[in-house]
Amino acid sequence: MDTLHALLFAILQGATELFPVSSLGHAVIVPALLRWPIDLGAPGFLPFLVMLHVGTATALLLYFRADWLAMFFGVLGRREAAENAAQRGLLARLIVATLPAVLIGFTLKKPLEHLFANPLAAALFLMANAGLLWLGELLRRAGTKRSAELTYLDALIIGCYQCLAFLPGISRSGATIVGGLARGISHEAAARFTFLMGTPVIFAAAVLEVPKLVHGHLLHALFGPALLAAVAAGVVAYASTAFLMRYFRNHDVWALSPFAWYCLLAGALSAAAFAFGA
Repeated sequence: MDTLHALLFAILQGATELFPVSSLGHAVIVPALLRWPIDLGAPGFLPFLVMLHVGTATALLLYFRADWLAMFFGVLGRREAAENAAQRGLLARLIVATLPAVLIGFTLKKPLEHLFANPLAAALFLMANAGLLWLGELLRRAGTKRSAELTYLDALIIGCYQCLAFLPGISRSGATIVGGLARGISHEAAARFTFLMGTPVIFAAAVLEVPKLVHGHLLHALFGPALLAAVAAGVVAYASTAFLMRYFRNHDVWALSPFAWYCLLAGALSAAAFAFGA
């Protein structure tokens, strides 16, 4: 992969990772539609994508640095007793929400790997993602809870929703926001919880995949472009996060609907193009 394609991937990933439209699905579909000379099944492709996710996770860490610092000081007991308890509870719920993805990911990673290089499957799942987002709006309650008021059961259920994103075309952020809406929190609170829980998940994926760049002569071929692309993805992701948090705060009634329409149309057009050989 040359530097130009690496940067294009960075912009694509940084713009779609946090929007509820599936960055993985777009990473599979867009190169196929544009006929980029990239082998999606190559050993270095998934590690390269994970490097982009490292950039995204770093952007999330910076954007929500106040939240992470509050949890850090809460664990150390540096605040008032009630605040310490609240921050420890939030951190514990984030850990609980992460567990399903860790456990199920180890189980399903190998069986689902063939889908990562299948553009038609990604396009069909992108259409399914539209249905998931509309379902979230149907399940939406009044949104009276804050993310800090989620129970451990709420966190576990949201974490189970996140596991849907193992299918390329199903958005991780979209699935977890839907899970949050189903448990009674607002779009903004669901997005905040989603982005907070996404940070350790993405970093954990990097721990598993980035070392593969070192093997099989991938370091020399991919690490330089991947590192540059990770920085670019982080910049785009930071801007995306700032936009989305404002967007969800100001559009709590129908926030997911525009993304659902986009996924339905993009998925349907892409599926038609792949099915009829366009």
